[in-house]
Amino acid sequence: MLKDLDRPLSQADDLGRPIPPSPHAVSVCLPTWADNVGYEQADPRVIGRMQCGYPRFFLHPSVVRLFQKCEAKFARPGECCFAFPSRRVAERCVEFVRKEKGLQGTVEAFDQRIFSVRMPAEARDVVKVYWQHTGQIVSSRMAERVLADRTPETDGAAEKQAIRARLAGLMRVDPADVWLFPSGMAAIETAFRAFRRLRPAAKSVQFGFPYVDSLKIQERCGVGVHFFPRGDSQELQELAKAAAAEPLLGLFCEFPGNPLLASPDLGHIDKLSRKYDFPVLVDDTLGALINVDVLPTADLVSCSLTKFFSGAGDVMAGSLVINSRRPGAGRLRDALAAEYEDLLDEEDAAVLERNSRDCIERVRRINQTAERLCDTLQAHPAIERIDYPKYRTPENYRACRRPEGGYGGLCSILLRNPESNAPAFFDALAIAKGPNLGTNFSLCCPYTILAHFNELDFVERCGISRHLLRVSIGLEDPDWLIARFLDALSSLPA
Repeated sequence: MLKDLDRPLSQADDLGRPIPPSPHAVSVCLPTWADNVGYEQADPRVIGRMQCGYPRFFLHPSVVRLFQKCEAKFARPGECCFAFPSRRVAERCVEFVRKEKGLQGTVEAFDQRIFSVRMPAEARDVVKVYWQHTGQIVSSRMAERVLADRTPETDGAAEKQAIRARLAGLMRVDPADVWLFPSGMAAIETAFRAFRRLRPAAKSVQFGFPYVDSLKIQERCGVGVHFFPRGDSQELQELAKAAAAEPLLGLFCEFPGNPLLASPDLGHIDKLSRKYDFPVLVDDTLGALINVDVLPTADLVSCSLTKFFSGAGDVMAGSLVINSRRPGAGRLRDALAAEYEDLLDEEDAAVLERNSRDCIERVRRINQTAERLCDTLQAHPAIERIDYPKYRTPENYRACRRPEGGYGGLCSILLRNPESNAPAFFDALAIAKGPNLGTNFSLCCPYTILAHFNELDFVERCGISRHLLRVSIGLEDPDWLIARFLDALSSLPA
């Protein structure tokens, strides 16, 4: 894998190439700051070069062809089709569009596994929003196989059993407590629906600034959300007031958070959840289920297995782990069972199982390199701030850190004079550049530009600079990697 990326994808002619060089890559090369802005603005110069992208945001060419095949089979003039991996998902999409746009749609069975949503063409954008926010998507492997009318190479049962056992070993639970999904967002969205089964009229809580779609699901699919973007001690007091004033659907948080790497006080949240009877979901994607143990303070732990657990960057998946020792675990398990469908594609499961066999060894190597890199960069005069769990709310992180755990492989960089220096540094940095994280190779992206381009003022009010650079550290030689960052910093004006 690393050999394929010895020449970092960072040059102009690399724009739009898959990272890694796989037909099922979940990242794409956006080598310059202008390329990232162009992607967000749908600039034909950029979009026309895109061979792939992160699958919830960018429709894979095989997925587009599947949609076109559905349209040829079902659509009337002025209509479009999206394909989903189950009838229930497709029906929820129809309901989402009806609520958002007042437009009607129908569900058509393309085959036993694929269900097409047929909608007026003007609904295309809102269907795409549903695809992105829920993560209940048709993967590129599934689409490729359906188009070729080919049966899977495996039924996936043994591979899924192995993955659940591997996750159960990391979390020290029974494999029956582990649930698999086609993406990390699908896991969170399913948990949200399970919470709504138990308390449909209650508002949810987002504690700490989350990855974009976690908040969007709560805003668009529930009855309201209490949003505490900073997740600090003052907002813990505000959370207590909200919990005392009304029943809460459940609390969602990340540990640590993406992109600022702050860690909420899970001990305090646990006390409030027990006192006021609301469930807690902790997203442990950045801890990789290896560095920290958050399960004792949570009802559910979610993880995007697309990231560090896989590492290869060529498959999407997610997981939920239920804490059977928590009060109300039986009711929550029943609610999850009522909402759950096993939608992880068989061939995706086989790839994920192979990729994840060495996840512990990889994460520990990444931990060591990341800490060296962050300690080096923090002392550099061109750096305003490094966001990293070792430096941000370290007492909260260490309270959950495993004895053998590290600080993870993600950090964010804010440069001095960021308006001019961030684009210059990014363009000069000679490593792979694109969305995604947790890969075996290092990746950098202008995070706020990619994730929040249409709400930059809002996220800056939440404490996240529009010039923030997010770095995911890989398995490269640490000295080589540090030299790349120092070279890029040396290109900036003194």
